[in-house]
Amino acid sequence: MGFFGGLFEFKGYQKPVLVSSVDGVGTKLKIACILDKHNTIGIDIVNHCVNDILTCGAEPLFFLDYIAMGKLVPKQVGAIVEGLAQACRQAGCALIGGETAEMPGLYTGEDYDLVGFIIGVVEKENIIMGKTIAVDDIIIGLPSSGLHTNGYSLVRKIFGESKEALDTNYPELGRTLGEELLEPHHAYYHQLKPLLPLIKGLAHITGGGLIGNVPRILPEGMTAQFHRGTWTILPIFQLIQQRGKVIQEEMYHVFNMGIGMVLVCSPDNTDQITKALPEAKIIGKVVKQKGEARVIIG
Repeated sequence: MGFFGGLFEFKGYQKPVLVSSVDGVGTKLKIACILDKHNTIGIDIVNHCVNDILTCGAEPLFFLDYIAMGKLVPKQVGAIVEGLAQACRQAGCALIGGETAEMPGLYTGEDYDLVGFIIGVVEKENIIMGKTIAVDDIIIGLPSSGLHTNGYSLVRKIFGESKEALDTNYPELGRTLGEELLEPHHAYYHQLKPLLPLIKGLAHITGGGLIGNVPRILPEGMTAQFHRGTWTILPIFQLIQQRGKVIQEEMYHVFNMGIGMVLVCSPDNTDQITKALPEAKIIGKVVKQKGEARVIIG
């Protein structure tokens, strides 16, 4: 029997607060279509959504997807769902439903769009909102796996959209451009779950980069001061900047520049967090705001 709604029961919370998010993969889908490789796109959207609700301290409960296309291609849809299911299993998140819409009047060829919807839960007293962030708190960065799901329109403008361009091997990447661009969005839930009580604020670095996302968790009157050179800027970002002659400021506005998640904690908890997260880097601190800038990278 096919029901018209997905059902989910959760237990074990005293004062549960539901946390939701919805997002898409953007024009990374173009790269997947050109290379006819669709099994990682589902991973992207699940992990992106898991990271979004994680910033509030939420545990992922269930996920739903929406796939819209001009013509239903079973092999293509199967690959997308394979990625969705894989990422949901890894996150401990139930994939409870979805919708596949065939709209030839809106989409052409084998183009499609993918949207994800996630619901998570957090105890009311454990919600992370950034309200306790103070001057001199430490900023820690966790590395990204690449572009994640942002900046692809600029990348396509720089390198073009041909299969030949995407199949080009770059020594600095150690693989083809297409393989690098389809590297899945990294999920941080399992790494950070045990450390959430020590964290004052979390920023998922998506569109807008460090400059656009970190201010969202800072209290008024505070600025995030990042120290350039304290983390590794991945070769893909250096390649994009060189080939596209992109100025540094725009790079930090468009891309995550190698940092997928930012944590803010008190100096007292820094050692415990960095010992538990070997890949984490101390990349800055919170300072009193002077002028209009909420983020300083220098």
